[in-house]
Amino acid sequence: MAGASDSAKEILRTNLGLDMPLWQQYIKSFVGLFTGDTGMSYYYARSVSDLFAERMIPTISLGSIVLGLTIVIGIPLGVLAAVKHNTLLDRITMSSAVVGSTLPNFILGILLIFIFSLKLRILQSGGIGTPQHFLMPVIALSVGPIANVARLTRSSLLDVIGQEHLDCARAKGMREWKVVLKHGLRNALIPVITILGAQLSAMIGGSVVVETVFAWPGIGTLIVSSAQQRDFPVVVFGVLVISASVTFVNLLVDLSYGLLDPRIRDH
Repeated sequence: MAGASDSAKEILRTNLGLDMPLWQQYIKSFVGLFTGDTGMSYYYARSVSDLFAERMIPTISLGSIVLGLTIVIGIPLGVLAAVKHNTLLDRITMSSAVVGSTLPNFILGILLIFIFSLKLRILQSGGIGTPQHFLMPVIALSVGPIANVARLTRSSLLDVIGQEHLDCARAKGMREWKVVLKHGLRNALIPVITILGAQLSAMIGGSVVVETVFAWPGIGTLIVSSAQQRDFPVVVFGVLVISASVTFVNLLVDLSYGLLDPRIRDH
């Protein structure tokens, strides 16, 4: 735009709606959210919704893998630590979980790039296309949630294991692992689901930084690059998408309570 003529600049301002007063721009943007008109990108000169539609699949694919690993690894680790309470395995698992939960995901991402890309040269530091491209971003995003879910699963299950109804199941000759999995785990999952929802919400926001670190072509990278270019329609819509995603996650968490504990549905 620096070398453009005044007439070209004025045409562009008119096409983007920047010639209108701010209050009219606000009303137009607000109404557009409900009519599907998300506006035009200043930098890309394309519809904002089209830009996000292109970037949504890489972000969803990355987040789905991280969520799956958090459930598949975090909950069993917490159960194992609870069953082996006060053993060496329990101490090692919980010590690792403390380290993993306190390490910021972007710091872990930079460490992974330094080790596996710069030193060992076995993984590419950015881009998408092969399963190898997923390894470091997935690790950077999943270590913290797995650690937090494992810690809470352990503490919640330890509170449940000593309850009287589980002693009755043991008195009937039921094996310990069956008592824990069939009777104890379900009662212990409500606080775990809560922290899982919180971790997923944090993951949605944290993916903005991690995607930038690994040059991942998702909505996080789009939001950061748009902020650098002062492409406000893209930034505003990106914040709206993240906020709506967090709200949707919290709604799913609330609904899941009734599935885990029928007493909640009665109230």
